[in-house]
Amino acid sequence: MEDFLHPDRFFSPDPGQRSIARDLYEGVKNLPLVCPHGHVDPRIFADPEYRFGSPTELFLVPDHYIFRMLYSRGVQLEELGVPDREGKSSFDPRRAWQIFADHFYLFTGTPSGIWLRDELANVFGISGKLHSGNAQEVYDQIDKKLHSPDFSPRSLFARFNIEVLCTTDAAADKLEFHKAIQSSGWDGRILPTFRPDTVVNLDTPGWINHIHKLEEAAGIAIADFKAFISALEERRGFFKSMGAAATDHAALTAQTLDLSDLEMETIFQRALKGKSNKEDAAAFTTGMLVEMARMSIDDGLVMQLHVGSLRNHNAEIYRKFGLDKGADIPVTSEFTRSLKPLLDRFGNHPGLTLILFNLDETTYARELAPLAGHYPALRIGPPWWFHDSLNGMRRFFDRVIETAGVYNTVGFNDDTRAFPSIPARHDVWRRAACDWAAGQVVRHIIDREDAEQIVEALSYSLAKQAYNL
Repeated sequence: MEDFLHPDRFFSPDPGQRSIARDLYEGVKNLPLVCPHGHVDPRIFADPEYRFGSPTELFLVPDHYIFRMLYSRGVQLEELGVPDREGKSSFDPRRAWQIFADHFYLFTGTPSGIWLRDELANVFGISGKLHSGNAQEVYDQIDKKLHSPDFSPRSLFARFNIEVLCTTDAAADKLEFHKAIQSSGWDGRILPTFRPDTVVNLDTPGWINHIHKLEEAAGIAIADFKAFISALEERRGFFKSMGAAATDHAALTAQTLDLSDLEMETIFQRALKGKSNKEDAAAFTTGMLVEMARMSIDDGLVMQLHVGSLRNHNAEIYRKFGLDKGADIPVTSEFTRSLKPLLDRFGNHPGLTLILFNLDETTYARELAPLAGHYPALRIGPPWWFHDSLNGMRRFFDRVIETAGVYNTVGFNDDTRAFPSIPARHDVWRRAACDWAAGQVVRHIIDREDAEQIVEALSYSLAKQAYNL
């Protein structure tokens, strides 16, 4: 297994830097995992007897990183068990796994390949490459373990040394699984995160139905913009009472506008009547980002903003399978002018923490680092999505920290739906951070004491502090 997962993986070939990176890594590799943002389904923790399904359902079905690659090479999503818009799927798990193994070479050199290799070895004890010839043997080994109590979600949570894991939940969610977890007596910390996109973004399919769900959940009739804001505030309060530390917002751009209540009301009334257009939707989102910042100051929830993904680019896949099917593509982004209306109101306020995530790496040194290096309210989130990779992390460290410093970043979050990949993702980050810090030491930019403090912060304490966990 040492050759399969080399102990010096991801470290510099330079012996001096590699030696320091090893020492730094020894100091952080066993720190608890803080997972402040992700998409693991809380239902898997609600029932202590819950067991994962087949290896296919565990590895393939929830992970768009995997099935988007397979789809790019001609594998149909139906063959992999990806459910359609109605939630229906009909497939042979063993056949799907065989297809996965037949194409495993596609993941060579990719972040998914790194995570999968680590998961197979460290979680399931598979100490060799997956390929066509051993697919069914590996399937049987994993399947047998999945039926063991040692591989229940709660058992793996403890084994992974997760200190806290935050889910992502719709504004109208009743959080019944979170309630079940908290009332079960289990000591695992699973916290909700408030995500209001389906009611804030007017172009959400079925928007009015989401408004009706929000009305029911909040117990407030939503006939105007003021009632809409009250309903959101009520739900935020409920989420906070359930332990939520943050909100999460996705937008195509970082554009914000400080619109008047009258302007927002006018747009909202058109939306209620089914008469809003694309311009209305864009304007309403920009105004609501400012409103959400105001609410975060009032209730103390950390605000996350994920920018730069053009969702559902493949119209056919969206029509057949709906959201989150691997067809979201990055676009260029701009922050300096776009965020100014929000920052003019709240950028200097000590009660706001706004964490920015972006898919356009050209903004790192040009905009994000200078902004976060000045405004007290701003922090920079870790490399996200397509850049959650070894090279993406290296680019992040090189382009952000010179201007923003380490302590205006927020450490790492895994942002995953694939629960077993969490330790592997954190390990890549910790190794990348240690190697980067070691490079600073050998260049005499920082000393060993500084390096030790930095890698501890990047691996653990920055996330706890930024998210108040």
